[in-house]
Amino acid sequence: MRRFRPPRIKLPIDPYIAALLGTVLLATLLPARGAAAATMDGLSTAAVALLFFLYGARLSTREVVEGLGHWRLHLTVLGCTFVVFPLLGLAARGLVPYVLTPELHTGLLFLCVAPSTIQSSIAYTSMARGNVAAAICAGSFSSLVGIVLTPLLAALLLGGSGGGFSLDSLLSVLLRLLVPFLAGQLLQRWVGGFLTRHKRVLGRVDRGSILFVVYTAFSAGVVRGVWHQISPWRLLALLGVEAVLLGLMLTLTSQGTRWLGFAREDRVAITFAGSKKSLASGLPMATVLFGAQASLAVLPLMLFHQLQLMVGAVLAKRYERQLAATVRDAPAVAPRAAADAAVP
Repeated sequence: MRRFRPPRIKLPIDPYIAALLGTVLLATLLPARGAAAATMDGLSTAAVALLFFLYGARLSTREVVEGLGHWRLHLTVLGCTFVVFPLLGLAARGLVPYVLTPELHTGLLFLCVAPSTIQSSIAYTSMARGNVAAAICAGSFSSLVGIVLTPLLAALLLGGSGGGFSLDSLLSVLLRLLVPFLAGQLLQRWVGGFLTRHKRVLGRVDRGSILFVVYTAFSAGVVRGVWHQISPWRLLALLGVEAVLLGLMLTLTSQGTRWLGFAREDRVAITFAGSKKSLASGLPMATVLFGAQASLAVLPLMLFHQLQLMVGAVLAKRYERQLAATVRDAPAVAPRAAADAAVP
């Protein structure tokens, strides 16, 4: 007789987000204090440097150069990421103080200036039968530009609310992010192959480093009474605002690229790359930019990341089904035209 095996239950939440939330809970219950907090802060700085070194070492310069030929697509993604998103974030200022607190709006605005993600954009573009190579290059360009542009936009748009930006602090941030990245790029030729062969292990190093950075940031926030500054209703309101923000960006990227005359494969890549924000790059950036005030600043990004993963999975499957149905029902003489006519 065949043994009964209970059905495997798929968690509705991304496991890494669950780990992040667990880290926040740990920092809430057992925050680092005193000498331990100072040590953790130093280690957190080293972890951020390691992250950006690995980002630089893994980014193939050859792929970036080859991808420059598709400049219209990349400019569109960069425009969505660093122009349209920040404008919507500025517009959300009208929700303060009725829906969002000033601190949550600061975090939302930082979310809007963060670079686009790479991994999930590639995964969903592939699932939806889009231009995967373009998604890789677009995400890489966004991450590369974001190392410089995200701190600059944060300094410009957040001003004093971002923890007291000055020219000296801005240069310090750029050095702490850019120097490790450039060092990784310079050594990419020699260490890139090793990193590719061990990408599974290094992926755990990436994620573990980010968890460490989050614990340090939220420990400092808990010591300063961060959870007394936000209520459950405000969290729900923030989630609702982010759902509207994601919906607007998905609509703008999918419909706007159709008006601009992009082919279907490119529209898919732009839709996913232009509507997403990177948790992997954004979290360590926020801890460098905001210092002791980073705990509330990273909360909107964490929530948005989970939201974009869930919505993106549903959307990618929908695009895949629509393409299959369109090609199946179209005349055999014009499969490419049928594919271009498929949504998005």
